[in-house]
Amino acid sequence: MLNKPAQSARDLHPIIRDRWSPRAFDASKPVPQDALISVLEAARWTASSNNVQPWRFIVATSADAEGHAKALAGFNERNQRWAKNAPVLIIALYRTVNDQGAPNGASAYDLGAAVAQAVLQGTALGLVVHQAGGIEKDKIRAAYNIPADTEVAVAFALGYQADESVLPDDLREREHAPRARKDMSEIVFAGSYGTPAKL
Repeated sequence: MLNKPAQSARDLHPIIRDRWSPRAFDASKPVPQDALISVLEAARWTASSNNVQPWRFIVATSADAEGHAKALAGFNERNQRWAKNAPVLIIALYRTVNDQGAPNGASAYDLGAAVAQAVLQGTALGLVVHQAGGIEKDKIRAAYNIPADTEVAVAFALGYQADESVLPDDLREREHAPRARKDMSEIVFAGSYGTPAKL
């Protein structure tokens, strides 16, 4: 299997260093229920603004072929090519209001934190996760009767990594592409926006 550790300027925890987003999933190897619950528990215990916990998750496993197909249909056609092999598909949503119905400006941020914790927990358990912004939000909203106060954000696939030979040629090439990130000077500022911090 491919390994693509981050080439970071400083040491990172191995879970962060080794996490990446393969598209090659082993369709024959289901995620044990305990592992799936552990990933969702990690998300559940994420910090949130005023403890509102705005995240919501729709989960589909390959054990339920109809449910899995329904979730897969929410991915765009390009992403369906690899997501179809993942034994678990999860759609991540967030409520835009708190429990009293007032707007919650931190809800998208809180969902992002919850998904990040889920991803790291999955990585710690030997699973891989690939997040997808390429989804059919209107189709998902209609298929799952999602209320107006809840936004569809992303979907992600969870499972065990397979050899990249399970992928179409173009995606196989992308598996081998080097990982890259912007330089620290492009994202960390001090004094004013755009002025790189002297770290």
